[in-house]
Amino acid sequence: MGSCGFLVNVKRSEVVAAASAQEHWLPMSNLDLLLPPLDVGVFFCYKKNNDTTSIPEKNLMTTPTESMVAAVKKALAQALVSFYPFAGEVVQNRLGEPELLCNNRGVDFLDAFADIELKDLDLYHPDTSIHGNFVPFKKQGVLSIQVTELKCGGLVIGCTFDHRVADAHSANMFFTAWAEIAQAKGTATYTAPSLRRSMLNPRRPTTYDAAIDDLYVLLSSLPPPKEPKASDDRLLSRIYYIEGKEIGQLQSMASYNGCRRTKLESFSAFLWKTIAEGSCAQIKKVNLGIVVDGRKRLKGRDNEEKKFSMQNYFGNVLSIPYAEASVCDLKEMNLEGVADMIHACIEGANKEDHFLGLIDWVEEHRPQPAAAAVYFKNSEDEEAIVISSGLRFPVAQMNFGWGMPDFGSYHFHWGGQTGYVMPMPSVSREGDWIVYMNLLKKHLDIVESKSAHVFRPLNPAYLKMNKGCWM
Repeated sequence: MGSCGFLVNVKRSEVVAAASAQEHWLPMSNLDLLLPPLDVGVFFCYKKNNDTTSIPEKNLMTTPTESMVAAVKKALAQALVSFYPFAGEVVQNRLGEPELLCNNRGVDFLDAFADIELKDLDLYHPDTSIHGNFVPFKKQGVLSIQVTELKCGGLVIGCTFDHRVADAHSANMFFTAWAEIAQAKGTATYTAPSLRRSMLNPRRPTTYDAAIDDLYVLLSSLPPPKEPKASDDRLLSRIYYIEGKEIGQLQSMASYNGCRRTKLESFSAFLWKTIAEGSCAQIKKVNLGIVVDGRKRLKGRDNEEKKFSMQNYFGNVLSIPYAEASVCDLKEMNLEGVADMIHACIEGANKEDHFLGLIDWVEEHRPQPAAAAVYFKNSEDEEAIVISSGLRFPVAQMNFGWGMPDFGSYHFHWGGQTGYVMPMPSVSREGDWIVYMNLLKKHLDIVESKSAHVFRPLNPAYLKMNKGCWM
C-alpha cells in the first residue's frame, strides 16, 4: 500500500475471533434494511508512548509497539464476545434480503508499518493519506481492523465496518468497550449491547404517515443510473477544525427572541446557506438531510419491552428526513430562518410515531430494498448534502492503556453524489469541533472561499505536531 509519498507494509494478517461464541442467525431489523451495503471507516492516532510501564501486559522480549498491538488484539477477542455481530457475516436470505450469520467468522486484523511520522501525515486530505493506508478496505466479514506503527513510534488504529450492521451509536459502544477491556481494569463497566430485535418489530396492523413516502424511496422506482461524464464533479474528503468561539457565534446568529437553536442546527444552517450562496446559476435547489437517532424516542410497547433501554440497542435506529429549499430562497433568508427550517425538519422525525411508522413502511414494502430519498436527485438542477452529528464520538475514551488518542475521526468514503458531513469533538482544544466532509469538489471550494474563517484546514500546528511525534 501507499499512494501519498509513503509506503505501508503489512507485517502480519490474521483473523481475530471472539474468545467464545455460539452460532446463530440474527435478522436485520426493518431499520437496518434501509441501509445499503456501505462501509464506514474510523481511525485514532496516538503519539509515541514514552512511558512503557503503562502498556498492558508488556513483555520484556517484545518492543513497546508489539506489546501494544498484542493488548489491542487480546481485548478485541474479549470485546467480540458481547459484540458478536461484528465477528459474523452478512448473507442473503431466500428473499434476497441481508441477514446476519453470527458464526464467529472473526475480524480481519492487520499489523502494519508505515514509513512516515505523525507530524507529516496530511490529515486535511484523508482520501490520499488515510483511505486504504490506515483505514483498511473490508473484504469479508463485518469489521476489519488495522494497527499501524509509524516511523516515529506513533500508532494509528483504523477500523472499517458494515453500516447495515451498526450505526455510529452502536460502533461507539463497541469502541469504548474494546478500549476499556484493554486497560485490564478488572471489573468492566462498559455498556453491554442489546440485540433485542423485538424492540423494532412492526405493528399489527401496520400504519404510517404519508410523509414517509417522500422521505424514502424504493430502489426499483428509480430511473437507471446515467453514465458519469468525464466533467462531472466528484466527492472529495477534507477534515477541518472549527474553534469553539466560532460555533458559539453561529449559534447566536441562528437564535432569536429567546428561541435558542442547538449548535448542530446552527452549524447546519450556516453550511447549507453557504453552499447555496456559492452555487452556480444552473443549480436551482439544494436539499439538506439530517440524520436523526430514534433511541430516545422509542420506548417499547409492552411491559416486557420497556425493561430494555434503547440506549443499549445495537443496530441501526436512524431516520434521514430532509429539508428542501430553492437556492434563491436560501440566499435571501437570514440564518435564523434557515435554522428554523432545519429545526422543523428534525422535530418532524424526532418522535416515536415517526420511527414506528418508518418500521411499518418498510414492512409493507418488503422485500423491495429502499433508501433515504435525499440521496437521489429528482432533476439535474438540484443537489443535496447530509449532516450527521458525531458529537458523541468517544475519541477521548479510546485509551487502550497508554493514553487517549491525539486525534480521531470518522471516514465516510461512499462515492455517491450526495455530500456527507460529520462534526466531532476535538481532543486538542475543549469546545472546538473536528469536521469531516465528503463533498463535491465545487462545494468544498465554496466552503473554503466563503467561510475560511470558520472552516480551518486541519494542520500539524493545531494538533501540536510541529515538534517531533506530536510532542
